[in-house]
Amino acid sequence: MNDPHGALRDFDRNGYTIFRDIIDADLINEVHGHVVWLQQQHPDVRPERLGHQYLRDDPFWLRLVSDPRLLDIAQLFVGPDIALFASHYISKPPRSGQPVLWHQDGAFWPLEPMRVVTLWLAVDHSTTDNGCLRVIPGSHRSGFADMRDNTAVDNVLGKEIAVEVDESQAADVVLRPGDVEVHHPNIVHGSKPNTSPNRRCGLTIRYIPTSTRITEAGDGQPYTSAFHLRGNPGTVNAYRPRPAYDPARHYAFRDHAAWA
Repeated sequence: MNDPHGALRDFDRNGYTIFRDIIDADLINEVHGHVVWLQQQHPDVRPERLGHQYLRDDPFWLRLVSDPRLLDIAQLFVGPDIALFASHYISKPPRSGQPVLWHQDGAFWPLEPMRVVTLWLAVDHSTTDNGCLRVIPGSHRSGFADMRDNTAVDNVLGKEIAVEVDESQAADVVLRPGDVEVHHPNIVHGSKPNTSPNRRCGLTIRYIPTSTRITEAGDGQPYTSAFHLRGNPGTVNAYRPRPAYDPARHYAFRDHAAWA
């Protein structure tokens, strides 16, 4: 792992930081296969929208977000008692990948308090040409701005932040497969469309301390993607049971026997 003290300083100053070469090539190759498999399972869903509603019964997905290398990074920011709030593949296809308009993540989330961190795992090379993540450094120090609908252009969220964003201040987050970017729930960020011949896929993973309450579970049931991952589960959330691997229903992966 990169120097954790330097990463925490960068995060505090800029609202984001980058960890290089975290996930090995073999696992990244399995993630590639998982994305293809998910698209086959959900052919009517745009690949930018393969979200956590598909996670509750997916052992590989849970195995991936439970990887100790990712949890060790999350622990730096949320402490040792860790749960998953949500996760989402944003896979922008070549030449037609939709943009993500400027927004702040926490403006959408039913969390109390808003103590949460996003890890953005690069599955593909993420570059300025294929629509990499862009952030406004330092914008995490502001509160949440209002959001407004924007359907004038096809985009992933259908919404954007309702204030002017000085794009001259934006930093492009260029990543290699296996790199991890970490960002604050308040930081203003987005991404351009993918007009290149290369796919741009990343997995967002939203980790919370188990002291953060998910306020939108409903009917006494656990939130769609609430899983306890490390440490003390606490008492403020109910969590889903770990799904058991079934070869007839699930994506096949290397260590599936441990999930039977």
